[in-house]
Amino acid sequence: MRQTLFITGTDTGVGKTVFTGLLAQHLRKRGVAVAAFKPVCSGGRADARALQAALGGGALTLEEINPWHFRAPIAPVLAARKEKKTVKLSEVLKYIRTWEKQFTITLVEGAGGLLSPLGEDFDSRDLMAALRAMPIVVAQNKLGMVNHVLLTLEALPKNLRAEEAIILVSPPKPDAATVSNAGLLGGYVARQKLFTLPWLGEAFDPAKALKDKRVRKILDDLIKV
Repeated sequence: MRQTLFITGTDTGVGKTVFTGLLAQHLRKRGVAVAAFKPVCSGGRADARALQAALGGGALTLEEINPWHFRAPIAPVLAARKEKKTVKLSEVLKYIRTWEKQFTITLVEGAGGLLSPLGEDFDSRDLMAALRAMPIVVAQNKLGMVNHVLLTLEALPKNLRAEEAIILVSPPKPDAATVSNAGLLGGYVARQKLFTLPWLGEAFDPAKALKDKRVRKILDDLIKV
């Protein structure tokens, strides 16, 4: 049965690409036909290249993974305007829908946080709702995270709120908040929806990370294949 997952975050730089690449490679190793897209981005294309590597290099081209790219390192909608271009929700939706037919699981990564504008009059929430995708919220496990996660969950499309999963990405040096956040957040959301990834190292390598049984169990518990 085909499934689409939308990976969003509480902010930019919280680990969305790390998680998306990790999940993509894990599913690929499990023999699942998986695709990963970052359809809209601005600034560098390191994230899209990381997804391409996680998929095995030749599965999808860089342009297929990231068809809308703009040079300026600002919000995609503004970066597009600087190049006198526009991105429309209908175009992105049609693009992802075309690829969904070819894969069992399709991963779609947003840019920035849930409400960061992707194009003209739409953001990640709008695209997620249009795709009717399972929301995965990625957050850095540090002080202030609980508030950021709860605000993001509150902003999810109402018809998808029951389907979300929350990924807490551990920092290199845990603090008091890091070790207590999951317990506190568990008072507001179902504990089976909470997953805490261990610190995966400065030079992230999904193949190396997947050697960790804890990481594989988290991904298996998240997506049953």
